[in-house]
Amino acid sequence: MRPALFALAVALALPAGAQPPKPEKFDDTGFVPIFNGKDLTGWAVSAKTGHSRTSGNKSGGRWEVKDGAIVGTQDVPGNGGIVITEKQYGDFEVALEMNNDDGPDSGLFLRSTDTGKCYQAMVDYHKGGNLMGIYGEGIGGKPHVRNFDFGKDVTEIVVPSKQPDGGFKCPVKAEDWKAFWKPGEWNELRARVEGNPPKITTWIKGVRFMEYQDTEKRLEDKGGIALQVHGGGDWTKHFVRYRNIRVKEIGGKK
Repeated sequence: MRPALFALAVALALPAGAQPPKPEKFDDTGFVPIFNGKDLTGWAVSAKTGHSRTSGNKSGGRWEVKDGAIVGTQDVPGNGGIVITEKQYGDFEVALEMNNDDGPDSGLFLRSTDTGKCYQAMVDYHKGGNLMGIYGEGIGGKPHVRNFDFGKDVTEIVVPSKQPDGGFKCPVKAEDWKAFWKPGEWNELRARVEGNPPKITTWIKGVRFMEYQDTEKRLEDKGGIALQVHGGGDWTKHFVRYRNIRVKEIGGKK
């Protein structure tokens, strides 16, 4: 066989390169916006969490609306906090778009108290962090499940995570992450919480990244939806940004 034909035959015999999974198709019927894109109507800043200790729990970070997004940062070095919905939710699905700077530790809080106790869909958007794993914020760090860790920055991931994955493997291979996730762009995150003890499901760009059934009742049946700026360090020149925030309540817990 001629060398060129042999090379072609070998190429055809090799498996196709791995590709990021395709997003699920969602039925967005029933979703309602909970952020109007203009101001923080329906939301409140809370300084009651442990992330606001630097200010003596007198301020909860700096939160403002800019270019149609909720933008958060530390108000003084080391002082963060949360902005939380005034309405409480039981079983629900929340979707939003995120475009955070690489560095700040944030989070999407589910069934949160104003003191920050919640199931957190992780937005630890920094070296060694994670996106859309699940963490018991303020409730003893349980559960804590994630199936990848960010590498040297958010442009790469390490699979598997150093933490337990709860039985749900990472759907994107490390070598495909750069093709899947685009830092500096608006990317959709989604989370669903049902029951108590809850089943929690999260998605990144429409791809299911975590599905976890808790075995203990750790929080009340209802709570707020919150966004976090973590305390510690100095992140006053870095920002978290969220927009197009919408919720669909599920079943009878409204």
